[in-house]
Amino acid sequence: MSEDQLLTTDEVALRLRIKPETIYAYVSRGLLAKVKVPGERISRFRLADVERLAARTQATRPGRDAAPAMRTAITLIAYGRLHYRGLDVATLAPVTPFEEVAHWLWTGERQKPAFPASAETLGRARRASDHLPAQARLFDRLPVIVAVAAAMDPLRFDLAPATVTALAPALLSTMVDALPLAGEAPADDSLATRLWLRLTGTPASPEGVRALNAALVLLADHDLAASTIAVRVAASTRANPYAAVLAGLGALDGPMHGAVGSSVYRMIEAALREGAPAAIVEWLRTGSLPGFGHSLYPEGDPRGAALLDLVAELPLEGDLRRAVDDLIAMAVRRGALPNVDFAVAVLAHATGMGPSAGEVIFAIARAAGWIAHVVEEYAQPNNRFRWSSGYTGPPPASA
Repeated sequence: MSEDQLLTTDEVALRLRIKPETIYAYVSRGLLAKVKVPGERISRFRLADVERLAARTQATRPGRDAAPAMRTAITLIAYGRLHYRGLDVATLAPVTPFEEVAHWLWTGERQKPAFPASAETLGRARRASDHLPAQARLFDRLPVIVAVAAAMDPLRFDLAPATVTALAPALLSTMVDALPLAGEAPADDSLATRLWLRLTGTPASPEGVRALNAALVLLADHDLAASTIAVRVAASTRANPYAAVLAGLGALDGPMHGAVGSSVYRMIEAALREGAPAAIVEWLRTGSLPGFGHSLYPEGDPRGAALLDLVAELPLEGDLRRAVDDLIAMAVRRGALPNVDFAVAVLAHATGMGPSAGEVIFAIARAAGWIAHVVEEYAQPNNRFRWSSGYTGPPPASA
């Protein structure tokens, strides 16, 4: 990104992880300069100045009560947009293969490598996950598949960047191809097409695969989300890449993170069955409206908008289109815009995918970003994450 880019006060506060009022203290002490933009009343700050200040304030080793800083060159959220190594993700998503974006995240190079998987690893992963009970979700198979892939890789403890990025395509392919088929064999070998046939028996269409590929691109990384932090903490102990991905899957399974997709899917189901007002009221009783709003995108999630544009090109049934439009209209009246979770749930409904499809799409996509963070974390000092517990229990018993 250009060093001449300007950030708002809120964006600077997010980047430096400080309160907005602290920014003005930096300005008064001459540590940060405000920039006046003709025609605007608000202050802005140069990205280059903010980065230099971040290096000064975050590069020192933290005290016992402070969390270590996580610096990353992978993803930036600024101006209400998401960027992978400087490239706008909403622009990439409709036209770029997921494999190319994954390789860009890992290496900073624009290539579309092959994503093969070992036949022996696939066979063992399928057999292992087939032992899960009938009520197991599709997502439940993924940790089993990753664990088998790890056991089959004799180089998993080689943490060199080249080794990690070399194993990554096979890992993602195994996560997809070891899932049970729901449709006929794919006409092409793109990861999006192969995943489509694990999520729905509906015949793959070019428009549908394009939307699914875009969903994978849009979800591949999102800065330091909870699951990514879990991955980086695991990587800091020098856990192998497969183990780090397993840590991410554990965090992703929370209902406030990757598993929120099934909640959005059910809300759309309720809107189809009972109408949008009844569905929204029922969810508001729980205190939240899943699929709408995002704290990092007060003007709207660009990932959700980009994916909904592609889903709109699919042959949505009349009832589904009305339910989706009504849900969006009612949420907008409450000041909440659809986010990427809502868009993925609409994609799942439109293509005959089940309620667990969203979290599987999320997991496959985000594994690409996790690998990029693993490589980045291996370059940092090991075991650097140590927080004070803030003990609140009873005092030690006297002897």
